[in-house]
Amino acid sequence: MDRLTLEKAKEINATMVTEDHLLLHAANVSAAMGAMADHFGENKEHWEAVGWLHDYDYEKYPDEHLAHTEEPLRQLGVPEEDIRAILSHGYGICTDVEPVTLMEKSLYTVDELTGIVQAAARMRPHGITDMEVKSFMKKWKDKKFAAKCDRPLILKGCQMLDMDIKDVAAIVIEGMKGHAQELQLTGNQ
Repeated sequence: MDRLTLEKAKEINATMVTEDHLLLHAANVSAAMGAMADHFGENKEHWEAVGWLHDYDYEKYPDEHLAHTEEPLRQLGVPEEDIRAILSHGYGICTDVEPVTLMEKSLYTVDELTGIVQAAARMRPHGITDMEVKSFMKKWKDKKFAAKCDRPLILKGCQMLDMDIKDVAAIVIEGMKGHAQELQLTGNQ
């Protein structure tokens, strides 16, 4: 396989991931990664595919996350650069694979960031469809809001990308808006 496609990523992921909330997370991260790829002028579908597959082993091995990823994905023909990107999102938590490429740094950053964006969008009558970065930043500053999302990690990722949180959040929000229906973020109006 020369390059991981979104279709292939979904197919591989479906062999391990069945829980709705994890599939929704995969879709959120995929949408965010597509937007980051657009921002950097990279291949959108390729980045979306890596985003979709990033938590491949999490459902079955939550306490050994990413320890059961490398070999199975290699055997399935997933390219080394994509395996490395997936491993790098656990940098400093459960792997020592440091994010160095733009794809790796983006995945590291948006993995947690999409959680806060998703939570903020769910509180809005029109979901993410009319959400602006200004309202996201209010939620971002409230440490009690979506408290499980690792803000220091997100900021570390933004530093790696040499970008401000506002700018990364704006890109991620726009990317997720394009998938509002699939992400169940169209609101309750």
